[in-house]
Amino acid sequence: MMQPAHEHDAKTPAAPQASSPPPAPDTAAAFLADRLPLMTRYVDALCDTGVSHGLMGPREVPRMWERHVLNCAVVHPGIARGAHVADIGAGAGLPGLVLAIARPDLTMTLVEPLLRRTTWLADVVNELDLPNVEVVRARADELWGQRTFDVVTSRAVARIGELARWSLPLVSRGGEMFVLKGSSAAEERDEDEAVLRRLRVRTSEVETWGEGTVEPPTVTVRLTVDGIAPQLTRKQAGTIDKTKQKPSRRPDRRA
Repeated sequence: MMQPAHEHDAKTPAAPQASSPPPAPDTAAAFLADRLPLMTRYVDALCDTGVSHGLMGPREVPRMWERHVLNCAVVHPGIARGAHVADIGAGAGLPGLVLAIARPDLTMTLVEPLLRRTTWLADVVNELDLPNVEVVRARADELWGQRTFDVVTSRAVARIGELARWSLPLVSRGGEMFVLKGSSAAEERDEDEAVLRRLRVRTSEVETWGEGTVEPPTVTVRLTVDGIAPQLTRKQAGTIDKTKQKPSRRPDRRA
């Protein structure tokens, strides 16, 4: 079908303009040690092509270190040494790329369904020469029955119950789901208790990281199951009526 002439003539909206990256705060140097130069290069990419490609909002540039990168980096002591980790809905690499840079002992798989984002992630992984990172274009449920991981993580993707439904079938026996949430993490977990019970969650812990390094500190939810979690559809999980739930807080923009 032909389009009206005025649609052909319409101007394409200008891409967001990248800004100069902020300097690393002193807390970053103390926390990241010899990994700081590589993390700085990643921050430079976030502030440059991450913005121009629409993965991060231009207003996030001045607070890229504190609000985004360090917010993710401070949780790395909570992941076992040598773990195989999957970051679901990897977006701009928060937290997956941050963890892979801070912890070269980890084997990281960035799982992201959108081509624009996976292309950008692959370019950054190649530019930073990160041999411990793999980029996979897929939805989490497309990997059910094919891949399992010691740890499955995510940030600013969905509510706890929905994240658990996607992620727990990817957790290997003895592994865990370890997600970054906001200050309402405990409340959200309790509201989604019915979903977690259907997924056979055995333990659920809310933890706080980075006091003295980031403000506010980062809050995580850690879930474990007995064996492998069932692969449930939304209907089978019995997701709680969304009209009765508070929306999940999103600390970063996943455009």
